[in-house]
Amino acid sequence: MSIPAVVTRYLETTDPAALAECFTPDGTVFDEGATYVGREEIVSWREKAASQWTYTTTITDTAVTGEDRYRVRAHLEGDFPGGVADLAFDFTVDGELISSLVIG
Repeated sequence: MSIPAVVTRYLETTDPAALAECFTPDGTVFDEGATYVGREEIVSWREKAASQWTYTTTITDTAVTGEDRYRVRAHLEGDFPGGVADLAFDFTVDGELISSLVIG
């Protein structure tokens, strides 16, 4: 199953500013009960997450869930509380960029 190049770029990018460039200017991220709107807030969200924890991510599944919608499942292991997590990343893509990401 093929996912859009922008989703792959998001998953591989470690630089918060480069990650935010994967989103439309008004793109949103919903993570841990909070919503981040626009590239500036996305950069801040990513910088905070990157500074708090060290972890590895293994992609376990990808799927098309609708028109311009994709789900990526990942297994994380690291020094965050609990040490392991299985997450779903639900992407909505608008053209060549991500317009919405819901992590849960």
